[in-house]
Amino acid sequence: MEIKIPEIGESILEALVANWHKEDGAAVAKDDIICELETDKVNVELTAEASGILHIVIPEGQTVPIGTIIANLEEGAGEQPAAAQKPVEKAAPSVPAPPAEAPAKQAASPTANPAARQQAETRDIKLQDVAGSGRGGRVILDDVLAHSKDSAPKKQTAAAPAKKAEPSAGAQPQVEEAAAAVDGRPITRQPMTPIRQRIAARLLQARQQTAMLTTFNEADMSWVKRLRSRHQQHFTAKHGIKLGMMSFFVKASIEALKAFPAVNARIEGTDVVYHHYYDIGIAVGTDRGLVVPVLRDADRLTFAEIEQQIADLATKANARKLTLADLEGGTFTVSNGGIYGSLLSTPIINPPQCGVLGMHSIQDRPVVRDGEIVIRPIMNLALSYDHRLIDGREAVGFLKLIKDYIEDPSELFLEL
Repeated sequence: MEIKIPEIGESILEALVANWHKEDGAAVAKDDIICELETDKVNVELTAEASGILHIVIPEGQTVPIGTIIANLEEGAGEQPAAAQKPVEKAAPSVPAPPAEAPAKQAASPTANPAARQQAETRDIKLQDVAGSGRGGRVILDDVLAHSKDSAPKKQTAAAPAKKAEPSAGAQPQVEEAAAAVDGRPITRQPMTPIRQRIAARLLQARQQTAMLTTFNEADMSWVKRLRSRHQQHFTAKHGIKLGMMSFFVKASIEALKAFPAVNARIEGTDVVYHHYYDIGIAVGTDRGLVVPVLRDADRLTFAEIEQQIADLATKANARKLTLADLEGGTFTVSNGGIYGSLLSTPIINPPQCGVLGMHSIQDRPVVRDGEIVIRPIMNLALSYDHRLIDGREAVGFLKLIKDYIEDPSELFLEL
């Protein structure tokens, strides 16, 4: 059975083979996760459609087109063939062919990833001499670079003339290696992941293809804090999830979007497309970068449903389980940099959306109320918007309305 890169989405043309969960020649059972693919939008796990022996064709670290055969599955092979194959794999390293240098290297380190193996061959490093820090003792790229650093002084003094005679090679890694050896400070170069490339491209697109401006305001969070404190126990007992800050801002944003429909619109050519629904993107930070899953028809959701869906999406994002359906089609975005301690920032629009709300950390500050200086919990708010569609007056009015709802959220029902 051929295992191919599946069709993931209309706009996805290739995928990175990010991680094999099974070794080459391993026995797999039906529905076992065998491989993780990474695209410029989502990660996808491939599962075995049958039981058998896995034969890997495309190693980790390679990006290949949709439809490429990345492995073959020898169906019908049970535990006995798998057990019979393991001694062969163990025996192979003990009887290397002396004249063939490449097989000897592979046999010496069967658990090195492709990038580490390539760098080891480039730097003439024996993989069996490198201590592996990866999962199960696997040798990774950083291990090879660290080993190269430790042995650099000896190689530098012995091979200095040879390095001067080699600048015509022109390969980027060789130039990098020589520079690192000269000043004694190592560097690591690795390709950006497809998702990181996608994030970079979209951020650059937002800066280059929109007339982005940001307006600021601040909100007194006293009412929200009191409501959460007063109703938290009852809310949690009834709905099974805590009442957070995000549901207030999602609700306030929806009401503001209804009053200022241009902020919920997008530009398409010379047309303005107004959305009569409210799909709110929620920015979620992961170890791979920022992703923005979407709350569908958020205006129909209760406070509890908003909190639950945000929690579910965050869990999926960090587990790399988000699908294209989770990410596509938002009309407006809310980003909470306050959870990381951000006091003030200018959030970047997520095209083709025309607006994004930035939340920040809450700080106790002195403010004037009824002619007296008092201490209040204050949050800075930021609205970045596309000035091609949204005028400054609308942007300021939109953010002011959100401020009003947050400072007096009595109209935003809690469904208790």
